[in-house]
Amino acid sequence: MSELLEISARGVVEQLVNAGFIAYYAGGCVRDMLRNELPHDYDIATDARPEQVQKLFKRTVSVGAHFGVICVLEGGAEFQVASFRSDGIYRDGRHPQEVTFSSPRHDAERRDFTVNGMFFDALKNELIDFVDGRRDLDARILRAIGNPADRFKEDRLRMLRAVRFGAVLGFDIDRPTWEAVCRNSPHIHEVSPERIREELVKIFLSPHRVRGFDLLNESGLMGEVLPEIERLKGCEQPPQFHPEGDVFVHTRRMLELLPEQVSVPLVFSVLFHDIGKPGTFTVDPLDQRIRFNGHDKLGAEMTVSLMERLRFSRKEIDATVEAVAQHMVFKDVQQMRVSKLKRFMSREHFEDEMELHRVDCASSHGMLDNYEFLKGKTEEFASEPLIPPPLLTGRDLIALGFSPGPRFKEILDAVQSRQLESTLADRDEALEFVRSEFPSLEQTRE
Repeated sequence: MSELLEISARGVVEQLVNAGFIAYYAGGCVRDMLRNELPHDYDIATDARPEQVQKLFKRTVSVGAHFGVICVLEGGAEFQVASFRSDGIYRDGRHPQEVTFSSPRHDAERRDFTVNGMFFDALKNELIDFVDGRRDLDARILRAIGNPADRFKEDRLRMLRAVRFGAVLGFDIDRPTWEAVCRNSPHIHEVSPERIREELVKIFLSPHRVRGFDLLNESGLMGEVLPEIERLKGCEQPPQFHPEGDVFVHTRRMLELLPEQVSVPLVFSVLFHDIGKPGTFTVDPLDQRIRFNGHDKLGAEMTVSLMERLRFSRKEIDATVEAVAQHMVFKDVQQMRVSKLKRFMSREHFEDEMELHRVDCASSHGMLDNYEFLKGKTEEFASEPLIPPPLLTGRDLIALGFSPGPRFKEILDAVQSRQLESTLADRDEALEFVRSEFPSLEQTRE
């Protein structure tokens, strides 16, 4: 797929060049190519104006013609084709008020970081580097182009991008760039919540998420965009269960123990599962033990608010909140009746919740007995559906003389519980159970 993508991208370049224009690969795809990684997408920079690009290609979408950007659809892929430009004054911390179409050098000099400011001539197989990006790439250094403070003033999101690239690429951030990030971190609120969320997701889905966590913390951005995590610092825990330290340390340790590939609900439930602890911190006067009664419930409420603030999707919010709300239930699984256990295990995101439970225990007291119990039950129950088709429905209850109403759920739940516990094997046994345990109005009249 990546090879086909490159072929299509090269075709776009060739069409522009054949029409008499300059056209280069630009930005992240060049960086990735030089690192011997297959780019996920290709951006193309050209001296063609937006209207010329639209005339040249059959299928285009104007995604930012005012900024010189046209989306070209070729070979089943999308390519952003941007005209070389210089930016005017930024007044919103995100977009320039006006742009001037310019040269490749000026275009490179208005970009964010040197490693993202290089061009590549795909037809001549030649690197065009006006900003010493190759030098920094080889040295594994992330450096803002020009004056870092100016770059971050132009676009405040670049501060989070600095954290992301520093983490994902494993690069050191050069001192002036880093100092500008730290100094300007309070200005991140000038960026829309949606864009902040996008960067946070990229940071925490990365296998290098712990470095991202540390950079967010050290830069001051953590306190600005995730103040709920910042408040975990200094929130002590009972040492007999949490020898690793306070809640902040515990949360960071959990991130370290996650597998490389994670879902959004899993990694953010790790981050948020204990955010209710500072608000429920108490010390028992009898045994002097630290307690956090109800922190799971409060944490779930806080997670809803936090994720809505950052404009996560409703599906992601619901899955993450469920994991936070349920994470303390795992301590009781070995005492559950079979029917309750099967319902608990049949929930949509149970596998993610299992992983949350595993790293929660492994990062603290180290006791994985409940996790191993559930792994064993998963194997034990694997031969048949956890929740099989119901033996009875509402129609069966009506046929028995029941009137539709709230009692239906009580009866059907009771039947299902016995079905899950294998004490009712078929429909006839279920009907007999209902007749004996739940007299209908007809039976009462008799």
